[in-house]
Amino acid sequence: MGTKTKQNRPPQKKRNNGRAVVRPMGGRYASMLVGPAVGLTVLCAHAQTVPANPTPASAPVAASATKATAPATPKAPAKAAATGDVTTLNTVEITANRRREPAREVPMQVNALSAQELQRKGDASMRDYLTKEPGVSLSSVGAGNAQITMRGITTGTDISPTVGVYVDEVPFGSSTIYGSGSQLSLDMGLLDLNHIELLRGPQGTLYGAGAMGGLLKYVTNEPDTEGGITGHAGIMFSGTDHGGLNHTESAVVNVPIKQDVAALRVSAFNQQDGGYVNRVGSDPEKGVDGASTRGGRASLTVTPTNALTVRLTATTQQIKRDGTASVDYNFYTRQPVYGDLTQNRLVDEPFDQIIELYSANIEYDFGWARLNAISAYQTIRSSQTSDDSSVYPGILNAQFGAPLFRTAAANLAISTDKFTQELRLTSPANRKLEWIAGLFYTSERTSQNQSLTATGPTTSLNLLTNQFPSTYKEYAAYGDLTYHFTSRLSATAGLRIAHNDQTFSAIASGPLAGSGNQPGQSADTSKTYLFTLGYLVTQNSSLYGRIASGYRPGGPQPSYHDPVTGQMSPGTFNPDTLTSYEVGYKADFLDKRASLSVSAFDIEWKNIQLNTIINTLGVVANGGKARSRGLEFFGTLNPTPQWHLGAGLTYLDSRLTQDVPGIGAVSGDRLPNTPDFSATLNLDYLFNVASYRAYVGATEAYIGPRNSNFPGSKTAPNFNMPGYFTTDLRAGIDLRKANVSFFVHNLFNRRGMQAAGSSFVPLGGPASVIFIQPLTVGMQVDVPF
Repeated sequence: MGTKTKQNRPPQKKRNNGRAVVRPMGGRYASMLVGPAVGLTVLCAHAQTVPANPTPASAPVAASATKATAPATPKAPAKAAATGDVTTLNTVEITANRRREPAREVPMQVNALSAQELQRKGDASMRDYLTKEPGVSLSSVGAGNAQITMRGITTGTDISPTVGVYVDEVPFGSSTIYGSGSQLSLDMGLLDLNHIELLRGPQGTLYGAGAMGGLLKYVTNEPDTEGGITGHAGIMFSGTDHGGLNHTESAVVNVPIKQDVAALRVSAFNQQDGGYVNRVGSDPEKGVDGASTRGGRASLTVTPTNALTVRLTATTQQIKRDGTASVDYNFYTRQPVYGDLTQNRLVDEPFDQIIELYSANIEYDFGWARLNAISAYQTIRSSQTSDDSSVYPGILNAQFGAPLFRTAAANLAISTDKFTQELRLTSPANRKLEWIAGLFYTSERTSQNQSLTATGPTTSLNLLTNQFPSTYKEYAAYGDLTYHFTSRLSATAGLRIAHNDQTFSAIASGPLAGSGNQPGQSADTSKTYLFTLGYLVTQNSSLYGRIASGYRPGGPQPSYHDPVTGQMSPGTFNPDTLTSYEVGYKADFLDKRASLSVSAFDIEWKNIQLNTIINTLGVVANGGKARSRGLEFFGTLNPTPQWHLGAGLTYLDSRLTQDVPGIGAVSGDRLPNTPDFSATLNLDYLFNVASYRAYVGATEAYIGPRNSNFPGSKTAPNFNMPGYFTTDLRAGIDLRKANVSFFVHNLFNRRGMQAAGSSFVPLGGPASVIFIQPLTVGMQVDVPF
């Protein structure tokens, strides 16, 4: 997570006083270069399943809750579990290793966030739940624009994703810088989700490129073929201090077509976020960061025989907002420039994103192995505008010697079409030797269009237009073997070999564009590996050791003439890689009324992809090394059926271990936006009101101090963000015909800084600070039928 809260963009070539430099599209949330006239020296380039028992850092499910749908077996779709009190913790099962197994026996740190529990807390988006998840960082200027990092694997604004995102068995998002994959992480509506899995540490062997720091996996509910038509409808509304009214309407319908054979499940929602940041300037607006999110999903499951299951799913979601959550802050006095939670804009900054995802999962059980053929097609369309009026008009007016220009606006439109195909064979479980083998293919086509325009009372000037059409194709083969030496001791070895081919073109025009259009291409082959050793100490406790590697693909970029050396700048950048060493202990105890999971890890990251400077050119290059070491603790305790306690704590020490002169960073610098400590504590009490089940609960979260950038950066000076606490409350009652709940977020209305950017500070502009949501009070009503 980084200092900059805008999407990465491919470089742009501009000319100033005869010097050619590569610069990104201008933007309040990305690093800027406006030439020697303002003395800037930095140049940025382009840019499974789990029953809904509470996770260790999550509040427990209320006594009235229904457990989440269990994982599908090889022979049939999942069925809904029975209701009942949650008093033991040993039922959580995970598909992180692509096979169903108890979470306690999975040799890695995995958390499952029950969608039902997230709803009970009033959480509606990434901003609500990831900011309270220890060891996970989120940088977001608004709905639909987010970067996720885990275990401190980030350099600020990342070149491409370091955390993978999956929807069920389908990878989501662009794999390249031209699709801004790292800044457009899927902020999926929580309607009809079963749970969210957070897999910590590199997952490259089974999940491929980009999952260096971990994986976020959305797991949706499957259609139920039994019983009659069922579903539920709900409404949520809340009010936010310094903001407006928030409300969500949703509905889910499950239609069995033929018992044990076919069923259809349809869901839809409309979510309106009132926002809490005010805009002053040419077009004042209260709650300018408010968002409208609408979406739906349809899923059909057909099981014509005991051996064959087919699941077809279609998902769509659209997000619209009028601006960002960025607040203008004085970098030196650390005070808001225009008032509390206020920004000043001369140009509106709308954002629009629509996604569509279609998938087919065909599963056939041969007996000796289970085959999954998973096909998916997705489209992502995003567009946004940023106000660059604090930069370009002043430069242009100085050059022309007259006040011709008042505003400047940068526009960015990204379109990605992606097809993926996976074939996977999985051996039966509970054998001496278990194995998984698979093939994976992806074909991605992206178009990124940029423009920069300056306007004045009587004139308008198109300064720059950039087009970056690109393609990405990847072929991969992977597999792992697990051998059980005894009933207690097992070992797993895994390997993935992936090859990608990329092409792009840089088509530029305008007075700042320089000369020439150029194509580019790259190709690389990478290997990731995994080795784990697991030992079952008792039936309820286990030890594990894990060595795993991860990588991000390299890619092509424009190559320009360097006026200092007389040589061409690099036309490609290489993959970066890391290796993680992890040990852990997991246990259930006190008659399974308590559990804990403790892990320690050491990650060595090398050949890091960076926005850096080579002489006078801003490029993406490989350089520097980093090391991230940490401890993680997650635990739960149910001393009685009424009291439930959950806690999570992480310690991270993430630092460079090699100087990177191009970005003003030296060995020992902390990696950006990574706190030393983060923690969450949940407490819930279940009780009866007459014959109705009810609960009350509270969550206390702490995020430690962070740096917005490397301390020596001259182009985006480091902005220190202090640590903060937040307190949430909740209560609810099951009235049988309806579930009613109440929630309070940020009870003491703290102004916790979530992220900060300072790229305009060297130009005399303000820092941009993103704050957590202020005090919010709301209620929900859910009616099952």
